[in-house]
Amino acid sequence: MNRQRILVVEDEPTIARAVADRLAAEGFAVDVAVDGPSAVERARAGEPDLIVLDVMLPGFDGLEVCRRVQAERPVPVLMLTARDDETDLLVGLGVGADDYITKPFSMRVLVARIRAVLRRVGRSGDDPARHGTLRVGPLEVDQRSRRVRVDGREVHLTPTEFDLLVCLARNERTVLTRAVLLEQVWDWAGAGGTRVVDGHVKALRRKLGAGLIRTVHGVGYALEAPAERRP
Repeated sequence: MNRQRILVVEDEPTIARAVADRLAAEGFAVDVAVDGPSAVERARAGEPDLIVLDVMLPGFDGLEVCRRVQAERPVPVLMLTARDDETDLLVGLGVGADDYITKPFSMRVLVARIRAVLRRVGRSGDDPARHGTLRVGPLEVDQRSRRVRVDGREVHLTPTEFDLLVCLARNERTVLTRAVLLEQVWDWAGAGGTRVVDGHVKALRRKLGAGLIRTVHGVGYALEAPAERRP
């Protein structure tokens, strides 16, 4: 059986080696890159199943790495950041990251988050219920081909953005709490990652238009056609 491959992009040798060794011990195949240009090249050549990506890198930063990689082949990305800054988080999610961990971090938590993302990606590909086409107003979501169109215009989404949209579309007009979205999309239990949900919703609105996802303050989000909303 082929082992799942993870690309670790980290310019601090001690951290890079510790992460790579732990992931190898967990049964993953691991590649390591130490700067922006080599990260993009290794992602292209190795086609990893997931990338662990530091934000601060030589050459160009992790945000640019994420942009370039996602433009070529959508792949789950878990970002490592030295600051728990909301602006950095939203920018990272906006360029296609799936999740983030703030340094210093626990190896146990890192491995758990990686496994959660990989489970979600594998589950979405195997679920026969995700083979139909979902339509909400001008939005069309082809689950089999993982393609999205708004008013006939194709929209490029990252894997997590697509899975979040499918979750909302399959529960059309139903308000889903952030905790429910974390459990169903990210495979997390609890509500410790609500900013991740908010960041991805913001990214979806930027790509789909602001009128499709309604915020219910203090509760969560609902997907509905604008004409169906009550005044």
